[in-house]
Amino acid sequence: QVQLAESGGGLVQAGDSLRLSCVTSSSTLSNFVVGWFRQGPGNGREFLARISATDNSTFYAPSVKGRFTISLDSAKNTVYLQMNSLKPEDTAVYSCGVGTLRDLKYQQYTWHYWGQGTKVTVSS
Repeated sequence: QVQLAESGGGLVQAGDSLRLSCVTSSSTLSNFVVGWFRQGPGNGREFLARISATDNSTFYAPSVKGRFTISLDSAKNTVYLQMNSLKPEDTAVYSCGVGTLRDLKYQQYTWHYWGQGTKVTVSS
């Protein structure tokens, strides 16, 4: 069982930056990926980015590529999401998840563990 705890959310203005943190209880995340997701008002869960704990490779959703950066500090068991140039449409609850690769060809993942989320509100 892996426990996740997000932090760093808050109320910011459009154009501001925030850095979210996801602390994991596991002392090793080998063979796992850690991803960031968000769920805005009335919307389903949206994938944002993931990072491999094995080789630090990353992948981003087109909606955030170039504005958001995911990174991993293995010594702290923490994954960060740096969010720049925030927009009102970025308002959502942001969650992290730990998953494993399910289909190599189609790069599909199964997400096994989730945090409770941290709320980000971007005012115009």
